[in-house]
Amino acid sequence: MKLKRLIFLTAGFICLGMGCVGVVLPILPTVPFFLATVFCFANSSRKLHDWFISTKLYKKHLESFVKKKGMTVQTKLGIIIPVTIVMGIGFWMMMRGGVLAPSIILLVVWVCHIVYFIFGVKTLKQPEMNPDQCD
Repeated sequence: MKLKRLIFLTAGFICLGMGCVGVVLPILPTVPFFLATVFCFANSSRKLHDWFISTKLYKKHLESFVKKKGMTVQTKLGIIIPVTIVMGIGFWMMMRGGVLAPSIILLVVWVCHIVYFIFGVKTLKQPEMNPDQCD
């Protein structure tokens, strides 16, 4: 039982680190790593789980997705654009090298990614700012 907890704890910290790097580097996806962090911390430590869901990182990148099962257009584009760039570079390099089968697989994965985010994830409206709240 303790080994399982240690494995989830270690995986949670690795995913947290990768997600934080993904905030800075657009080529790394942030949301999947933070989702994995929540899952791992929930299975290893209630305190870490509660701490993570109270952080600004969680609230900015995951809260709307987890609670409302959707994302704003800005969040969707923040995921789609970097993934498209990275996959496009990989696709271009493989096609340039004459590697056809993996190129087709990558193209299918990219199309599924786009279809999922456009049609599978609900689009939420941006929260409107009240003029009284502006500084």
